[in-house]
Amino acid sequence: MYERNLTVRQVSIMTGVPKSTISDIVSGRTSPRLNTLEQLAAGLKVHMTDLFESTYK
Repeated sequence: MYERNLTVRQVSIMTGVPKSTISDIVSGRTSPRLNTLEQLAAGLKVHMTDLFESTYK
């Protein structure tokens, strides 16, 4: 989202994930479910592993 200069609204439109869910994930209030990660990755046209930082990618 930040790398592409996208707003929460734009990501929501691209992915079909509600804005409130995206905001909660970005702020750290919640962790995304697997199906939400899949939906985000598909809408943003990236791999699921691109959505998080980990040394175990």
